[in-house]
Amino acid sequence: MNKHHESTGPAGEQQIILRGPAELADALPYLMGFYPNDSVVMVALHGGRGRFGGRLRLGIPQAPGEWGPVADQLAECLISGSERREGRPDAIVIFLCQDSPDGSGGRLTMERLRPFAQRLRTACGALDVPVLEALCISDGRYWSYCCPDPRCCPDQGNPLAMPGTTVMAAAATYAGVHVRGTLRDMEARLQPWRTPAAVTTQEEALDRAGPALVPRLLDERARREVAAETLRLARTLMDRIEESQPAPPALSDAGDDQLISSDEAAAVILGLQDRETRDKAAAWMEGAEAQAALRLWRTLARRCVGPYGEHAAAPLTLAGWVSWSTGDEPGARVALTLALRADPDYTFAQLLHRACNEGLDPEALRRCLREATDEEKGSGAGAPGATADTAVDRGATPLHARKVRRLPDGGRRRGRAPRPPGTERGKAAPGSVRPRTSAAGRRPREVRRYGRRGTRTRR
Repeated sequence: MNKHHESTGPAGEQQIILRGPAELADALPYLMGFYPNDSVVMVALHGGRGRFGGRLRLGIPQAPGEWGPVADQLAECLISGSERREGRPDAIVIFLCQDSPDGSGGRLTMERLRPFAQRLRTACGALDVPVLEALCISDGRYWSYCCPDPRCCPDQGNPLAMPGTTVMAAAATYAGVHVRGTLRDMEARLQPWRTPAAVTTQEEALDRAGPALVPRLLDERARREVAAETLRLARTLMDRIEESQPAPPALSDAGDDQLISSDEAAAVILGLQDRETRDKAAAWMEGAEAQAALRLWRTLARRCVGPYGEHAAAPLTLAGWVSWSTGDEPGARVALTLALRADPDYTFAQLLHRACNEGLDPEALRRCLREATDEEKGSGAGAPGATADTAVDRGATPLHARKVRRLPDGGRRRGRAPRPPGTERGKAAPGSVRPRTSAAGRRPREVRRYGRRGTRTRR
C-alpha cells in the first residue's frame, strides 16, 4: 500500500490527514457531497502534504474505444483548470466508481476498467503530473491500481469502512458537511416521469398548449403578454407549493406533482422557453421564495416528458441556479449537468456550470438580477438586453462558452457520459447524454423549430 498523506484543507484551517487507499476511498463522498455512481473522479493535490484542490467528475464511457480520448481530455481539463485557480497540481488521485450489474462481480468490474485507469495515468503523466493513487470502488470494496503488494491490496479487494465510522465521517459531521445520497438518487428527482399514464397525460397537455402558445412567443407584442402570464402562473404555483406541509424529499416531490395540473405545467414549461421570461424567473433566488421556486423547477423538469425532453433545459437550469445561489453546489452541478444533457447548446446552463465549477461567487449574478428587477420596477418595463447570460459574463469575466473537442468519430456521443465537469469549456458535463426523440413521438414542426440556435429564445 502506498504510504502518503493527503490533507483536506489549506493551512490555517482544520486539517484531516488521510493515509492510504482505505481512507481515500472513505473520503470520496465527502469530497463530492454524494456517492458518485458510474463515475470517474479525478482530484488534484497541491504541495508536499497533498492538499486537495480541484476535482472533476464524469460518467464512465461505456465504449472502451472512447477511453483514450476521454482520458486525454480529462487530464488536460483538470490540470489547466487547476492552473487557473490554485496553480499547477503536484499530483492527482483517480477514483473509478462502478458497481457490477448483479452486485457480485466487483473484481470483474475492476479488471474491466483497468485499461481505462492505465490510460488516465498515462495521460496525466504525459502532462508531467504523476498519479499518486488510482482506486476502483465497486460492490462495497476497493482496489488499488498502483499497489502491487497482495498483502495490503489482495485480489479480492478490501471492504469499505462502514458509513459514519471513520475519522473523515466524524470530521465532516462536525463541520456540517452532509452526503446527499447517491448521484442516481439526486438525478431521479429531476428526471422525466416514466409512468405511461402520467407521461401520456402530460404529453397531451404539452401538445395542446404548443400550437396556441408558440406563435404568440414568436410575436414581439404577444410575447410580452405571454411572459406576464407565465410569471403570474409560476408565482401562483410557488405560493401553492409553499403552503403545503414539508415532507421528506421523496414524499415532497410526489406531493408537489399532485399540486400542479398537466395544463398548468405545460403553460409554464413552454413560457420559460423564452429567454427573458426565464431570466425574470431567475430572480426568485433568495429567502423563502427560493425553496418554493426550486421545488417548482424540479416539478416542471419532471413534466418534460417524451419528445419535450429538450424543454427541460430551462427549468433544470433554474433549479441549478437556485441551488447554487442557496449554497448547494453538489445539487447545482447535478441539475446543470442534466440541463446540458437535455440541450448541450443551452448557453445559460453552460455559463452557470462553468462558474459553479470554477468556484466563483454567485453573489455577482445575484446582484445583477436584483438590479435588473429594480430597474424593471422603476421603469415599468423590462430592460432591453439585460439577460442572465450577460449577467454571468459581467460578474465573472473569465466565463466564455467554448467548444469541447469532439471524439475522432466526429459525432455526438449517445448513451454515454463523455464531457468533463469543472472545466467543461461550455459544454455538457458529467454523465451527459442528449435524449433523442423517437420517430413515433415527434413534436409538431413549429414546436420543434422553436428556440433553436439563431433565435432569441431558449439560450
